[in-house]
Amino acid sequence: MVPAGSGNGMIKSLLDPVGMSCSAASATVSIIRGHRRSLDVATISQGTTKFFSVLMLAWGLVADIDIESEKFRWMGSARFDVYGLQRIICLRQYNGRILFVPAPGSESCGQPASDNVEKESSVSDKTPGYQGPDTNLEDLEWREIKGPFVSVWLHNVPWGAENTLAAPNAKFSDGFLDLIVMKDCPKLALLSLMTKLSDGTHVQSPYVSYLKVKAFVLEPGARIDEEDKEGIIDSDGEVLARGRKSYKCDEKALMSYGKLQITVDQGLATLFSPE
Repeated sequence: MVPAGSGNGMIKSLLDPVGMSCSAASATVSIIRGHRRSLDVATISQGTTKFFSVLMLAWGLVADIDIESEKFRWMGSARFDVYGLQRIICLRQYNGRILFVPAPGSESCGQPASDNVEKESSVSDKTPGYQGPDTNLEDLEWREIKGPFVSVWLHNVPWGAENTLAAPNAKFSDGFLDLIVMKDCPKLALLSLMTKLSDGTHVQSPYVSYLKVKAFVLEPGARIDEEDKEGIIDSDGEVLARGRKSYKCDEKALMSYGKLQITVDQGLATLFSPE
């Protein structure tokens, strides 16, 4: 994997622990060395539609910044900072609900789920290729957090971009996703949090809930101040779903702006690694 995008979170996560710069040269050296490491793969499901994610999923503030800042792509990675400031000044909050199966040690987060979670309809057994882990969701201990939300962010690896240590405790193949949730947060506190993304200390804020989850369900809603407008769901830098009157909502997306289920297959993928 060679850094060639605006964020480059995956290659940063591979190179940073060994003190190597996030550059094409460092990535090439890592490939030549030939070391490998396992990587979890998340399966995002909506009905029979699936998307396989290795980096992150975002809804709310982070997704809005990631996707809507594309109009400033000529700025490179600085576009995230510039548009992020604009989005904080004109802060949006979204109604909705998240459900999750917490990892050991995070069982106290949220409240017991108010209803059962059933597995999304699967594709035919005759469909070729990998279809995601066969997880019995009904038997898991689900918990929930209700909105409104400023941001919901799921991460598979520590770095979301070269200057964003989104999930400092994330591991490549621990079988869990790191969940970062932000609900009520004053704008000044949010500005301060944004400056802490570079070293991961934002997760220590009282305005942030940070935990590991084995499975996850997102039920996105509309903005609290403009109920006719909805948001964007973003995974690995690509738009999964565009809600009503969202940015470029007339463009076709893979999924609809509605309930999504996410499960994790531990160590499914393999990456070249510097060690």
